[in-house]
This record gives sequence, structure tokens and C-alpha cells, in this order.
Amino acid sequence: MNIAIFARRSLVVVGVVTALVAGGASIRAAATWTAASAPLEMAPASLQSLQAALEAEQARSAALEDQLKSIESAAGGLSVALDAAQGQVVTDTTTAASLRARLATAETKLAKLEAALAAAGSSATSASRPATTRTSSGPAPAATPIPTEAPITWAAPGSTNTGPGDDD
Repeated sequence: MNIAIFARRSLVVVGVVTALVAGGASIRAAATWTAASAPLEMAPASLQSLQAALEAEQARSAALEDQLKSIESAAGGLSVALDAAQGQVVTDTTTAASLRARLATAETKLAKLEAALAAAGSSATSASRPATTRTSSGPAPAATPIPTEAPITWAAPGSTNTGPGDDD
């Protein structure tokens, strides 16, 4: 029985080794067949070409970083300019509101002055007409002058006006 067991074990070992050799040969044949059906048209890149490509990309990266820094500095300048413009808008808005208030005050004064002039004009015309009718054909009596105030002077915005009618 020892010999039968030994022979059987030997046959199993030989069968396993044969299967492994046949599997390796079939893998090699498949690799050869694949290589023959799809040959490389270009040789793989060499180490020198890869290093050159790496250096070119590093140079490009450095150039892009420089451009990014210049864009950041330009954006900083634009931010400062925008802040200044916003400050100017606030100042202009305040000035416009002040000028609107001064215009409203001036319009009110003008309306009062126009009303006073109209009242003075109507009283002057009624005072200059004689109450009685003339019977003589002589010259008409001289009109009496209407008393007026000193002339009103207008000043530019921001200056002080010391003329009459300036209630600021």
C-alpha cells in the first residue's frame, strides 16, 4: 500500500506541476498575441523627456503664480479706489441733501419776497392814483417814488451772504 500511495501522490504532484506549466504557457502566449495585435506606434517617453516636461510645467506654474500676485495687487488697488468712491458718494449725498434744504429755504424766501413785492406794487399803484378826477388839462402830477430796500445779492454755495434778505 505504501507504493500505491506513493504512486498516487506522485501522479497528483506531476498533474499539478503540468497544470501550472500549461497555465504559464497560455498566459505567455496571450501576452505575445496581444502585443502582436496592438503594437506601440510611439515609444514610451524617456526619463529625460519627462524631466523636461516637469520643468516646463514648473516654469508655467511660477508664471501663473506671478500673474495671480499681480491680479491680487490690482484687485487691492481697485478695492481702495472703490472705498474712496463710496466715500465720495456719501459726501455727495450729504452735500446734495444740504443743497436741497438750502434751495427749499431760498424758494420760500423768494415766494415771500414776490408776495411782498406784489403787495407793495398793488399798494403803490393804488396810492399813486388820485382819488379825485382832474378837471384841468394841465400836466399830470409827478409820481412819488416807491421806497425799496437795498439790492439783494446772491452768493455761491458754500460762501456767506451778508446782504439784506439773508436769514441764514
